[in-house]
Amino acid sequence: MDSFLAQAAVYLLAAVVSVPIAVRLGLGSVLGYIVAGLFIGPVIGLVGDTTDLQHFAEFGVVMMLFLIGLELEPKALWEMRHKLLGLGGLQVVLTLAVIAGVAYYSGFAWQTAIAVGMILSLSSTAIVLQTLTEKRLMQTNGGRSSFSVLLTQDIAVIPMLALMPLLALPGALQFQPDGSIQTHAEAEAEAAHAEAALSLVEGLPAWGVTAVTIGAVIAVVLFGVFLSHPLFRFVHMAKLRELYTAFALLIVVGIAFLMSLVGLSPALGAFLAGVVLANSDFRHELESDIEPFKGLLLGLFFITVGAGINFSLFARDAIAIVRITLMLMVLKGLILFALALAFRLKRRDKWLFTLGLAQAGEFGFVLISFATQQSVIEDALASRLLMSIALSMLLTPLLFIAYEKISERLSEAGHHHEVDEIDEKHPVIIAGIGRFGQVVNRLIMLAGFQATVLDNDLKTIALMKRFGVKAFFGDPTRPELLHSAGLKTARVLVIALDDDAAAIRLAKYARKERPDLHIVARARDRVHVYQLYAAGANDIVREMFDSSLRAGRYALENLGLTDHEAGEIEHFFFRKDREAMRELADLWDPSIPVDQNPAYMERAQELNKDLETAIVAAETRKQPGKESA
Repeated sequence: MDSFLAQAAVYLLAAVVSVPIAVRLGLGSVLGYIVAGLFIGPVIGLVGDTTDLQHFAEFGVVMMLFLIGLELEPKALWEMRHKLLGLGGLQVVLTLAVIAGVAYYSGFAWQTAIAVGMILSLSSTAIVLQTLTEKRLMQTNGGRSSFSVLLTQDIAVIPMLALMPLLALPGALQFQPDGSIQTHAEAEAEAAHAEAALSLVEGLPAWGVTAVTIGAVIAVVLFGVFLSHPLFRFVHMAKLRELYTAFALLIVVGIAFLMSLVGLSPALGAFLAGVVLANSDFRHELESDIEPFKGLLLGLFFITVGAGINFSLFARDAIAIVRITLMLMVLKGLILFALALAFRLKRRDKWLFTLGLAQAGEFGFVLISFATQQSVIEDALASRLLMSIALSMLLTPLLFIAYEKISERLSEAGHHHEVDEIDEKHPVIIAGIGRFGQVVNRLIMLAGFQATVLDNDLKTIALMKRFGVKAFFGDPTRPELLHSAGLKTARVLVIALDDDAAAIRLAKYARKERPDLHIVARARDRVHVYQLYAAGANDIVREMFDSSLRAGRYALENLGLTDHEAGEIEHFFFRKDREAMRELADLWDPSIPVDQNPAYMERAQELNKDLETAIVAAETRKQPGKESA
């Protein structure tokens, strides 16, 4: 199918059909995209060579790193330096050395062995970060460690590309498409001449290349600090939504192009730009404009990975390809596991780090192509490596599923987990420090008490610390974290979680461990109130109820009632509604909807009538001359 529109329709249809099914089955969107590519490519042959399209789709990785950079302030990146240099650097060096050693003792020349080590030491930035984000694992310790390694790998691609030509054997021959033969030096000179027009560093001495490269990085930083804001204001003058999107794309495309001109990774340049713009006023605008393009291009990239798998080549050399793939994933997994132990990652994070990064990555495709051009590896080996990388990427979503199963088992063994280090215990524990929890915490502090605050949102925790509020990162529903926070000695537990199911689990566990503990819980609606009462909560606050009462009181005051009269009605309604909620909670049946529960509906109607009667009676008593009526 040669028509562009036909090709576009095939890709979009494959994605729209396969991805929802994969997500519904719990397999994740990445596996859905790859399976879609397998189906329209090798299986039914609707698409052919996807190499050119894959290069275009790889721009989704650039956009993804730009968005990640927007979430990281420079200070946060500086705090990650130990993981970048330590954890990430060790992973690249150790994996490269081990794989190169295996390749060398398998009979390959040392130059080829080192090249294979470099190619296979990299993991898939696109698949891993997409899956971590989709499964909300990015803010875990294992997710942050994985991100550090992936960022280090992206940086390492630059010196790898620089070293690759040095590994070519002197006088190595290259066969050209027209049948002629060139030496490596002749081919390199011809390639340099062809690319000179699109390079700012071609032909420069080493110090000149360094100066231009550093200048490009400084230019990106200066743009983000001094020029981005006035340019955005200029675009804002037009008040056209599409111009915001065009400006956001211009930033990413322009910086990626500049980085390619000086020989740096476009993805790395986009990440740097994102970090520089992380504190800008229009950060959220950039995120909303770039996000749809990132998602579509990444999905297209995953489809091309699946469509690019050559079944005929796999059938001819299946044993060797499977052997290389399994050996690669086992060796990388062992190295990652050892690093996880050395850097003291905890059990769940350790498995996420190990299983999440055990594959090869998309930058391996780039290195293989370059190594083949430089005559460092032969075509037959290159084909095997390409298939092994694609196969390892195909298996990655399954490894994340395996991690979820391991994580579930670890959760069931709750008390055997290693506890987080919490260096203080207070009479109040607040689980969740969003808008609701923040107000509760401030009121408690105003009264002279202290609370131990727990939340699993790292960004919120960091923000609270900037305002001088001490909080601890971790999942408040984890038993070991609760015990570390002082569950055995606390007097009050405030459950302020956004997740309804998590709030119920926490209430049940806390009530089981501490029958005497007073539990105050936030509820989303009436049904959630009944569930929390059943779980053991003492006082339950519907998240919108009190604010609605206050709004109603303001309305009454502006209808002519005094502050005292409006306040009395507000308090009366609150007390009656609370009594009704406790009574209806006993009639609520979780197995059937409330509107299909006759006993519940009948009593609810009676309580509404009782409330109306009580309000009329109260008003009558206040009116002179009506007492005897």
